[in-house]
Amino acid sequence: MLAKMMRLRFHYGWVIAALIFLTMLLAAGMRSTPSVLIVPLQREFGWSNAAISLSISINLVIYGLSGPFTAALMQRLGIGRVIMGALLLVAVACTLTTFIHDVWQLDLLWGLLLGMATGALATILGAIVAERWFVKNRGLVMGILSASNATGQLVFLPLLASLAVSSGWRAAAWGTAIAALILLPLVFLFFRDRPRDIGLRPYGAPEEKGATQEEPQSKINPFAATFSALFQGMRSRDFWLLAGSFFVCGATTNGLIGTHLIPAEMDHGMSEVLAASMLALIGIFDLIGTTASGWLSDRVDSRWLLCWYYGLRGLSLIFLPYALNSANLALLVFIVFYGLDWVATVPPTVRLASDIFGKENVGILFGWISAAHQLGAATAAGLAGLSRTLLGSYQTIFISCGLLCLLAAGMVIRIGRVARPTQEQPQTQIAAQS
Repeated sequence: MLAKMMRLRFHYGWVIAALIFLTMLLAAGMRSTPSVLIVPLQREFGWSNAAISLSISINLVIYGLSGPFTAALMQRLGIGRVIMGALLLVAVACTLTTFIHDVWQLDLLWGLLLGMATGALATILGAIVAERWFVKNRGLVMGILSASNATGQLVFLPLLASLAVSSGWRAAAWGTAIAALILLPLVFLFFRDRPRDIGLRPYGAPEEKGATQEEPQSKINPFAATFSALFQGMRSRDFWLLAGSFFVCGATTNGLIGTHLIPAEMDHGMSEVLAASMLALIGIFDLIGTTASGWLSDRVDSRWLLCWYYGLRGLSLIFLPYALNSANLALLVFIVFYGLDWVATVPPTVRLASDIFGKENVGILFGWISAAHQLGAATAAGLAGLSRTLLGSYQTIFISCGLLCLLAAGMVIRIGRVARPTQEQPQTQIAAQS
């Protein structure tokens, strides 16, 4: 079957991109399960918003920290094996979740296991695949894959919420486990780690850069490679600026809106399914905005793209408390405006990391930058739950995160200049070499 597909006129890299798009789409939907189940778990077990938010915070921290180690494992074991192992772990964690009866079990299954598994199927996976399989249209592919990661999380929310309401929250957990098991054979049959595995060059690579000239598979200990890259990256001011701005990105997306917009809407009288549908609508606009951002990152200075994205996101979050207290039209304006910006920051951030640190290093280094993203998400998820418990509303945390975005807009402009994306530049060797 694979040989027949190889004879088709389009490059097999697009098949890989489509498969990774589906994988990241479904994985993001799997990771979104906790945000839908906050209210049902409160009702059944009497747990507080803050207690459940702690489990989600653990999930986000592990989700982020697993990124650089996952990238190193992919270099050592191969991408396909890591993907299949992560999908199997998702199925196990979601199945066991249906038997919980204490909050520490939620911390273990949602926080630790699901965080590890979905962290292997997140943005870092898209970054590595885009760098390995594409030279031409790399930014566009990264934009599409980034959009799938966020859009999947949001598009699946209405389905999960409907299952939770109609059949109980355990049905949503079972559905997530089944989806992971369905995806496993597709990855086994069609995924290939590198173009050279099937005798191809990366899409758009010049003739002289054949598949046999790609970097060899790493033989170094994954943990050593991970920390070696981190220590080298920490010496660079640009690494800290990228990581700091991505911390803000995580705080104002997954941590704040992805976790708490549904409860905030329900505080203002909206039903759970309608609230989830409104959040899913953000995902539709995100698909447009992030894909466009990937296209722009091939053509425009990524620092200025990030400056605009963070600035506009900050203004939208400051506007959100007003939108929640107003007619639905105002909330719809927020959803459209914010949705276009949801993870539009990812393609230019990956582009900057690749141009500064080298494409052979971008997997592990971007993994650490993504860890900062998820640390920000975990911080915001926990603080927002605490704010809601203590103050009775989300208004303070929404405005605070809006101001944080404006700070990030100033940070990204200070990132050192890099060559235009269309030019090939010598790369700094910072990761452990095989």
